[in-house]
Amino acid sequence: MAEGVAVFTSDSWDNEVLKASGVVVVDFWAVWCGPCRMVAPTIEELAKEYAGKVKVGKLNTDENSDIASKYKIMGIPTIMFFKNGQKVDQIVGAVPKQQIKAKIDSLL
Repeated sequence: MAEGVAVFTSDSWDNEVLKASGVVVVDFWAVWCGPCRMVAPTIEELAKEYAGKVKVGKLNTDENSDIASKYKIMGIPTIMFFKNGQKVDQIVGAVPKQQIKAKIDSLL
């Protein structure tokens, strides 16, 4: 994974996301997903831009299907936004960087 991008798993989910204070951005993805590969560089850029302000990470839905089903992930990529451990929003599909940035800025 790129610098600044956390890797979330079923084991780390509670500590890394649900118990985190502030904003956490989670990219739900899978290796075989083309649109996920399109979004990946954007996620990496955002991790660098918001370093120290927002936690940005990825969760592989194939390897962590329990988390994916808990949040009813039907399509990937799904980018989910958490604030102080609570899910506050999500975007489904490959979207422009500006759209994700606007969502993060609204939560800060």
